[in-house]
Amino acid sequence: MKEIFSTLGAAYLLVMNLIGFLQMGIDKRRARRGRYRISERALIATAYLGAGIGSFLGMYFFHHKTKHIKFRIALPVAAILTSILAIMLFMR
Repeated sequence: MKEIFSTLGAAYLLVMNLIGFLQMGIDKRRARRGRYRISERALIATAYLGAGIGSFLGMYFFHHKTKHIKFRIALPVAAILTSILAIMLFMR
């Protein structure tokens, strides 16, 4: 039973981090094209729902929101929390 939860937890974190990474790229692309954007609240919420590492990496990979102090603080904290969650998940 623990193995199922570990597998599901790992899959959740993997998918969420991929979503967080892609969200940053999509929002950057939309910003360049002057199109409808993903809200800052949604970007940060996704990071805190398990996509901290992906969102943080996406921020620097796409050079998106790197000048916003809100993101320079919130995303590293989310990445640390996601890392702690992943470590706890795999240590069980």
